[in-house]
Amino acid sequence: MGSFFVVCRKGAFFSLRNDTGRKIDMALIYIVEDDKNIREIESFALKNAGYEIQGFVCAKDFYHAVSRQRPDLALLDIMLPDEDGLEIVRKLRGDRMTKHIPILMVTAKTTEIDKVKGLDMGADDYMTKPFGVMELISRVKALLRRSQIIPEEEVIQVGPVQMDQNKRKVSAYGEGCELTYKESELLHLLMQNAGIVISRDVILNRVWGTDYEGESRTIDMHIKTLRKKLKDAGSMIQTVRNVGYVFNEN
Repeated sequence: MGSFFVVCRKGAFFSLRNDTGRKIDMALIYIVEDDKNIREIESFALKNAGYEIQGFVCAKDFYHAVSRQRPDLALLDIMLPDEDGLEIVRKLRGDRMTKHIPILMVTAKTTEIDKVKGLDMGADDYMTKPFGVMELISRVKALLRRSQIIPEEEVIQVGPVQMDQNKRKVSAYGEGCELTYKESELLHLLMQNAGIVISRDVILNRVWGTDYEGESRTIDMHIKTLRKKLKDAGSMIQTVRNVGYVFNEN
């Protein structure tokens, strides 16, 4: 079974601020794990790393805690007793108050399709069991480094393509495009840097939160799907051989 960590912006290793701008000194991590032994091991490791920990056996208790105090980072297994972990990710990403919480999935499922599915649903990183305690701590710290208060963004327009990142709405030549979470993140990165070549390594790090070589093919798959969904505007996503991609106005 699995785990779900959430780290509030209280970085023990970082100087972060909450929504009120008040500096916070510790990190609060919620662990949703129905296996007591695993939950205790993870709690012990992260407490020793300087984080404050709260553990939950099921999604219901986790949701109740989140309603009282919004977290910042989530570590989640797919298989939980009362609700599928992917459904938790979907709900977090679909709520305006929780959509920016970084999510780290920890699961025994090791196939690439399982990883892609989790990342497409909105997870920021993915770990497979068994894993080392130091790797867990390093990944949590890495997600916290990338976890900043995200300001409300204005609508981005590049040529015929328009994106409202807050509402997750994309249109090309006035026609709406239905994108997955990761497709939206990828397009947002390209549009924010229109005219600038973005390397594959940067895309993996910014969109998927991993530099694992095994995930590199995921970029190609998502670029292909994005081009198809954008229809005539899809040609704006241009391949720079052996480097990456660039979003250029036609």
